[in-house]
Amino acid sequence: MSGCRDLFCRPRRHRRGAALTLLFASVLVTGAATGAFPDARDADRTGGGPAPDTAPAASRQEDVEKAAAEAMADGTSPMEAAERAVSRSGDRWGAVYSQGDYEEFQEALDGRYTGVGLEARRERDGRIEVTKVRSGSPAAEAGIRKGDRLYSVDGAKVDGRPVTEVVSLLRGDAQDAPAGTTVTLGLRRGTRAWTETLRRASLSTDSVTVRKLPDGVTVIRIAAFTKGVGGVVRTAVRQAPEDAGIILDLRGNSGGLVSEAVTTASAFLDGGLVATYDVDGEQRALHAGAGGDTERPLVTLVDGGTMSAAEMLTGALQDRGRAIVVGSRTFGKGSVQMPSELPDGSVAELTVGHYHTPSGRSVDGHGITPDLVDDQVDQSDQAAVAKAETVLSGLGEQAATEPGP
Repeated sequence: MSGCRDLFCRPRRHRRGAALTLLFASVLVTGAATGAFPDARDADRTGGGPAPDTAPAASRQEDVEKAAAEAMADGTSPMEAAERAVSRSGDRWGAVYSQGDYEEFQEALDGRYTGVGLEARRERDGRIEVTKVRSGSPAAEAGIRKGDRLYSVDGAKVDGRPVTEVVSLLRGDAQDAPAGTTVTLGLRRGTRAWTETLRRASLSTDSVTVRKLPDGVTVIRIAAFTKGVGGVVRTAVRQAPEDAGIILDLRGNSGGLVSEAVTTASAFLDGGLVATYDVDGEQRALHAGAGGDTERPLVTLVDGGTMSAAEMLTGALQDRGRAIVVGSRTFGKGSVQMPSELPDGSVAELTVGHYHTPSGRSVDGHGITPDLVDDQVDQSDQAAVAKAETVLSGLGEQAATEPGP
């Protein structure tokens, strides 16, 4: 099929109308995340888990397309037939998506999504707390604030439910709810309890946030590699104070456009290999652009939610000796999927290969092990940044004491 340039970290869909529970899980209520390889017929994607069965990818694709074509001829659902064929193939990350879902994924990669402008998290007691309200969003206009408790969505109780399910309810994924549809939220603030009916809107994502700490350190957090992220990172690096380090925060980043991850790598590397990957046995390589900042101390924060294109970037910076990686082992999502269009406009994806870091390490099923393992980065932003600052301080002292050429 034409024009696909994205690579989504998303679960196999087993039935029409199933909730897209990983859609922008990394930014909770804002959109979807992936990891997309360019070039391979302009349609490669990464997935995770063990390699699929030993049957050639071309053979599996033929089986799926044949099942869809036969269903179309019989007057039954090509999408459902394709889902059954994908399930039989043994491909853990093979998937089938409706035409509408696939179009929504493309919008998400362009940095757009339909929602109400909330970010949230589940507390240890199971309650859902609003962590951020996007300025100018429907939620902001309704007066919802950070710290408010969300207890229901359209009458459905959300306490104790995974955040991804709450996201799906807010977005209306199961109902294919476009911008303009309404959603009713049950909220609490202190002793006050009330409901707000909001109208979903088309919003843009905040995939990159940049802030400077009192000691001059620049923190660049990337939620997902959507369109334009690499350029934002390169600008942030150029504008960072020359005498201070950088913290690249990739925690919870479940992927994105691989081209943007490569551009991000180019901000810290002066050319050279970022990753290799294979498609149906054909080896390919991704290279950083020249002229990146190779001197400034760099610490990369990761956790178990760091996936796909974010793992590819982490592996490149680690293997090339450019960054000290701090945190917990990453997810381990390093397979490549390729989409093909079915007769009814739905899209099937099957695994066709895997990628490796510059040193040849396989990420798939293994993840990236940090240079400094510290599970506290999963629990607290403050603790994570403080740990990264400590490591940066040590790197700065080491650079100051090393003899010159």
